[in-house]
Amino acid sequence: MQTRPLGDTGIEVSRLCLGTMTFGEQNSEAEAHEQLDRAVAFGINFIDTAEMYPVPPRAETQGLTEKFIGSWLKRRGSRDDVIIASKVTGPGLEHIRGGPRLDRDHIHRAIDASLKRLQTDYVDLYQLHWPERATNYFGRLGYEHDDEQQPIPLEETLDALKELVEAGKVRAIGLSNDTPWGVMKSLQLAERLELPRVASVQNPYNLLNRTFEVGLAEIAHRENVGLLAYSPLAFGVLSGKYLAGKRPESARLTLYERFKRYTSPLAEQATQAYVDIALKHDLDPAQMALAFVNSRSFLTSNIIGATTMEQLEDNLASESLKLEQSVIDAIDEVHKRIPNPSP
Repeated sequence: MQTRPLGDTGIEVSRLCLGTMTFGEQNSEAEAHEQLDRAVAFGINFIDTAEMYPVPPRAETQGLTEKFIGSWLKRRGSRDDVIIASKVTGPGLEHIRGGPRLDRDHIHRAIDASLKRLQTDYVDLYQLHWPERATNYFGRLGYEHDDEQQPIPLEETLDALKELVEAGKVRAIGLSNDTPWGVMKSLQLAERLELPRVASVQNPYNLLNRTFEVGLAEIAHRENVGLLAYSPLAFGVLSGKYLAGKRPESARLTLYERFKRYTSPLAEQATQAYVDIALKHDLDPAQMALAFVNSRSFLTSNIIGATTMEQLEDNLASESLKLEQSVIDAIDEVHKRIPNPSP
């Protein structure tokens, strides 16, 4: 398993990261432990979670994902050989603390609750799940500035995170679902006010959504703030299993109507083209899609997720797959014709 540095932190993370947002919804505690055991045995040392998980977020299940990881950590009796990343929820989701904000009080309460569920004294990477301010995330198009909005100042948020680092509860900090402005502003404030420097940004990146390449990829290289790529299979769409209107039993898009981001007619057209490339080169479509993400120079880690052990094994196999230049060229040709159909 290849490893890559997590920013300037001195932490080395595996190129594949195990995403856990299905734990507590589509996966039981026993299934979660089986996935975690297999991932670590394969060489993955990086596990990503969040206080709001599992997804879809519900009051009845909130926190179960971290609890399942915590019981796994307690069972195995070893903590320091794995890198645990979690996230504090941004505004919204009233069932979390009556409506979370990224202020000092909420951040301290959030980390303490996460540490209790995870049964650990610290998390290695603590991320802002989405910005306090209204901006373009979760596929939102068209920016409309609101001068009357009063978000928690980013200085206060970063200062609260500094307190967590100084208390030993957090080793490094990161962003998620953020923009080039958000990343650069965070870096600027860190330098000017001697606050923690963000080490990574966790944003969507896949064959149907390569918007990270515009603006953020340059920042990743020049500022050493790499991408933690989530949804690398676009909710499983890039496996091809949903083509022609198919809805396999127990699959995410079958169970939950909310996951529509990658199902537009244009996205299906692009997906079919990518699947055709894979089949032409005797490749598994999902493994090809993951291997493309793995090959990006701005990537720190690719967050894979699965609901079955068979899916997990298929995803793990992508780590050793190196795409020929002819495959990458064909992928880029599709991207030129149908760029980012699901941004």
